[in-house]
Amino acid sequence: MRVNMHTHSVFCDGKDTPREMVETAIEKGFDILGFSGHGYTPYDDTCMSPENTEEYIRTIRSLQEEYRDRITLYLGIEQDKTRRIPSRDPYDFVIGSVHFLSDGTEFRPVDMSKEVFYQILEDFYHGDRIAMARDYYREVASQAEFEEVDIIGHLDLLMKYNEDESFLRFDDPSYTALAEECIYTIGTRKLFEVNTGAIARGTRKTPYPARNLLEILYSAGAKLMLNSDCHNRNYLDCAFEESLRLIRSCGFRSLYILKDGEFIPADIDLFH
Repeated sequence: MRVNMHTHSVFCDGKDTPREMVETAIEKGFDILGFSGHGYTPYDDTCMSPENTEEYIRTIRSLQEEYRDRITLYLGIEQDKTRRIPSRDPYDFVIGSVHFLSDGTEFRPVDMSKEVFYQILEDFYHGDRIAMARDYYREVASQAEFEEVDIIGHLDLLMKYNEDESFLRFDDPSYTALAEECIYTIGTRKLFEVNTGAIARGTRKTPYPARNLLEILYSAGAKLMLNSDCHNRNYLDCAFEESLRLIRSCGFRSLYILKDGEFIPADIDLFH
């Protein structure tokens, strides 16, 4: 079984058309592909507009019908925490993510670039790394109450530019405690993804979330899925084999898939 439920196309900040992505998924042996365009957020230059969101919905629904005998396609959306979608109705699933932090007057993206990230740290938090982490994980945890959200996206996105641990050590006790509180607040109400997107983009060597947080997720009884957060069809299955080994080594024996409108567990040994 090969599955990816976090996929971006030219409708937002992806490089490929949905059809190109579907054809590549079939070539790579995928059984399930979920599209998750960035929902409209007024301060996000890379998201879908309200107008092309409607075209996106029509396009994916049409492809679902056209390719129904070759691959299972799902229509989803990645909703930023700061801008909830007006209606869940058109979508098969919703990913809830935190991309922005705010000082109360403006929003800035934590994942745009290393330079922007550290400017947020200075301008919003006067260099206080734990205060920044506290705000970030508070925002992530708040999605536990969002009924429309199925999947928590890239749990530790805050650490995107931290491969050298210049922001914080991945195992910093104060930081880890904040992440752990977030994980237990969400619990089993949502799925968490293991996300290989930062590997594809060259900013991390391992997926989101870091191993120590994966171990906490296992202790919390969390439900997982493996996604590539694909923006380029050549990386649709980026680092899947390595990530599966990591997930297994943390104790997980199942991953979740969407079937007949419900997320259900499947034996991890079925995935490749």
